Amino acid sequence: MATGVLQRVSGGLGRAKNRAHSVGQLVLWARGFATSCPRNREDSWFKSLFVRKVDPRKDAHSNLLTKNEESNLYKVQFHNVKPECLDAYNKLCEDVLPSIHADKYYPCELVGTWNTWYGEQDQAVHLWRYRGGYPALTEVMNKLRQNKEFTAYRKERGKMLLSRRNQLLLEFSFWNEPVPRKGPNVYELRSYQLRPGTMIEWGNYWARAIGYRQQNREAVGGFFSQIGSLYMVHHLWAYKDLQSREDTRNAVWQQEGWHEVVYYTVTASPTPQNLASSSMPSSLITVLSTSKQTASARRKSSLVCESVVIMLGKETV
Repeated sequence: MATGVLQRVSGGLGRAKNRAHSVGQLVLWARGFATSCPRNREDSWFKSLFVRKVDPRKDAHSNLLTKNEESNLYKVQFHNVKPECLDAYNKLCEDVLPSIHADKYYPCELVGTWNTWYGEQDQAVHLWRYRGGYPALTEVMNKLRQNKEFTAYRKERGKMLLSRRNQLLLEFSFWNEPVPRKGPNVYELRSYQLRPGTMIEWGNYWARAIGYRQQNREAVGGFFSQIGSLYMVHHLWAYKDLQSREDTRNAVWQQEGWHEVVYYTVTASPTPQNLASSSMPSSLITVLSTSKQTASARRKSSLVCESVVIMLGKETV
């Protein structure tokens, strides 16, 4: 009897185990079915939370911001010269560069040339304009390769340099084009490193702001980079002297609306450090930004860092 009871109990446990196993398989299969079917939809929905929606644009930023009818292209060169070679370098440039500027065979103009005074020492800065855009640039480069005087200049110049870099720039449509003016003057080149995707926003604010900076004809030119260091903006100003610069910059703060432009373009920007320069015929001050920003502050500003350059002298053109 005991044996019969044990057999019945054992048989019942076996059947219960089989049923539980079958039910478990069914549950697992059902769960697998439930989770696998909408998986693609769930993944797509989840990923969509982190994918930025980009509004399609009908034109490139450069076409929206530039004077398309003029097609001027600019090149800025920064040459770091060996300290003991600076005078010889300046003399070499004075002998060769103005002749290229004056020769109509080359569709280019030397807008200005300077040496640093404060900040990064023993640095030369040259700004060129190519009327006709990239085709004009290509034409000038091809012709200069055949110019024996320029080839000798480059070879001799190479012995005097520690390093060099350049940028190709376009000019903002709302800025003045650099034109000759009576001198001597103090020139200020303010350079801004923007956050990617904020160039249009920057242009919109400065299209309004430039109106505040025309009273003393201090606005010379405004440019943004196309090749070289990207998302860079350069503003070029001219003043009678450093005191005139100080007075003009203080006066603009008294104009209603100027502080709004500064807030939206410079809010949360790093604290700048002052640097300055002296001329070749001009002089230069550079301000570099080094302080840190919080993540929330960076989101509020289009500006990553800022540099300022003050130059004495006159434009070549």
